[in-house]
Amino acid sequence: MRRTLVVMVKEPRPGRVKTRLGREIGMVPAAWWFRHQVARLLRRLDDSRWQIILAVSPDREGRQSRVWPARLPRVAQGPGNLGDRMGRLLRGLPPGLVCIIGADVPDITPAHIARAFVALGAHDAVFGPAHDGGYWLIGMKRNRAVPASLFEGVRWSGEHALSDTIASLGGLRVALTDRLSDVDTAADLPHPSR
Repeated sequence: MRRTLVVMVKEPRPGRVKTRLGREIGMVPAAWWFRHQVARLLRRLDDSRWQIILAVSPDREGRQSRVWPARLPRVAQGPGNLGDRMGRLLRGLPPGLVCIIGADVPDITPAHIARAFVALGAHDAVFGPAHDGGYWLIGMKRNRAVPASLFEGVRWSGEHALSDTIASLGGLRVALTDRLSDVDTAADLPHPSR
């Protein structure tokens, strides 16, 4: 079954990406960190077991960007909140197994992604929980319709995002995989000793 890994990226412009981090370390260093984090992540996750697609924002600028590797297909994230954008991606991709990740999780490895795809073999959806109550990965089987209720009532950017999203799935079989952390603040940045 076809495996697609969608990486959600924003153009790394100061003041438009990683703004919470930018308020602590400066908008230019935050954008620089994000740009280089994404480049490292894309190199690390380049794997023949799945196809990588970039979900870009802003739509027009992201599709034409020279920042991201030209060899990777791109789709627009479109308007709305995170749930609106991920819902469109999950509904619009071809049948198969689809996982969506954020690009601001430094510790993601191919093994994490492979385990998520394996979990989809016996489940309808998979989540990679984050330490803050959210999630760094959502995956679904695209051999059936994505529930219309998906992402309804989700309290984003907080401790309830994962539980709210699971509740919005309406009884689908859900698996949880590895717990990782994203970078929102300076305290979340990886340390050289890691």
